Amino acid sequence: MRETVHRHLGKVLTGAALAAAGTAAMVAVTLPGTAGADESGGADGGTRAARQTGQGPDAVPPGVVEEAPAEGRRGTGSDPLTDDETRRVEKIAAAGHLSAAAENVDGGRGPQRLSVDLAEPESGEADDPNAPRRADVTFYDYKNDTLVTKTVNLNTGKVEQTGSQRGVQPPPSRAENAEAARILIAAPLGAGLKADYKDATGRELTSSDQLELSGGIYHAAPGAQPAVLDDCGVHRCVRLFSKVKNGPWIDTRDLVIDLSARKAAALDRS
Repeated sequence: MRETVHRHLGKVLTGAALAAAGTAAMVAVTLPGTAGADESGGADGGTRAARQTGQGPDAVPPGVVEEAPAEGRRGTGSDPLTDDETRRVEKIAAAGHLSAAAENVDGGRGPQRLSVDLAEPESGEADDPNAPRRADVTFYDYKNDTLVTKTVNLNTGKVEQTGSQRGVQPPPSRAENAEAARILIAAPLGAGLKADYKDATGRELTSSDQLELSGGIYHAAPGAQPAVLDDCGVHRCVRLFSKVKNGPWIDTRDLVIDLSARKAAALDRS
């Protein structure tokens, strides 16, 4: 929030006004409730730093071999993944070194799950009714800002392919949007959001659970943002669309939350 905005973050908006005011820097907007992820809780920067250096009571232990998860109900052919299959392939993909060494959005152990999707058949398998079903499981490792994708064969329960990329930022998950809101509410820049929420509801805003949230990834552009956001794109940075539950939208489009650095900053509205 700029100093010229003394209290309010901006204004309470109608849905139509908010939709008409999108910018090029907001990409891959996800509507509330459409991106699945684990629930996550808060963690401060000191706790995260301790985990990264291997110190403190929550230091990452050596990896362990986990028992293979039960198969549960299975789909066939190009059927969507069943809930059992989704849980199974996520556990398989996250096991081992990734589970022990990676870090999720709130600084906890293990990678942040972004998506689980049925993989496309391999070349030559499209017309084979007995072709194995595979799932692509995508995680984000906040410890080193890396996108990790693993392809799991549902027939064998084996990871057939692993890919890692930096600087690639898929849409934020529901858990990441919630964590971005928690960071914003706790930051000085969140004062306007809290004031607008109180104006709209008469109640104090203390939790991200009081809002309906959707978000888009922010990529830094030369000279287009304060220096604290220059790493956005390599870091995972989110702009939020914030809505009072069963109420109006609140304009938070000029605020960017760097989830990797756990900081919030305001863009220039001019």
